[in-house]
Amino acid sequence: MDFGSSTLLQAWPVFTQGLALSLGLIVAIGAQNAFVLRQGLRREHVGSVVLFCALADALLISAGVLGMAQALGTSPGLARALALAGAGFLAVYGWRALRRARHAQALRAADGGDGLGRGAVLAQAAAFTLLNPHVYLDTVLLVGSIGAQQPAPLQGWFVAGASAASLGWFAALGFGARWLAPWFARPRAWRVLDALIGLTMWLLAALLLRHALAQA
Repeated sequence: MDFGSSTLLQAWPVFTQGLALSLGLIVAIGAQNAFVLRQGLRREHVGSVVLFCALADALLISAGVLGMAQALGTSPGLARALALAGAGFLAVYGWRALRRARHAQALRAADGGDGLGRGAVLAQAAAFTLLNPHVYLDTVLLVGSIGAQQPAPLQGWFVAGASAASLGWFAALGFGARWLAPWFARPRAWRVLDALIGLTMWLLAALLLRHALAQA
């Protein structure tokens, strides 16, 4: 990635878009987040779990962006179609997040069970991460297709932003578990978070729609 001053001015919005998109998709009540939170509360192999989950996301995001960029480079029509589909998906995702904000919910880490070795814990992390079909829809298809819309010199910045969001989220969830667990157990906190996610997804959908229409 080029670190020249002019490039940095262009890269920052792309980095931020990748960061916001990844956070909006990853911050949700689900099995993987509950598992990372549980390991953090138990203080068992937290660093290994955080690193595995973050690296898995980074590899899937990179593969998605690079693969999509290669496919879209030869088909502008497909690029526009995927951009419009991505905008529609983000709009619906945002609407669902805003709808969730109206209902009480909480993230709770199930306790119990004997302590496991690092290998067994990483096997569980791999199952929660890679056996979830939504992870491929989110990272490879959705994030990949949006990242591939960026100019080639800036695609690395988009990947960096999306990967940084994943690393930051899992690190906060694992290492800050004892402080965050009571907060995540409050339905009101998730209402606020879902509302912010919904508005962010709508903003990203609008930017993607503008990009698609500009290519028409």
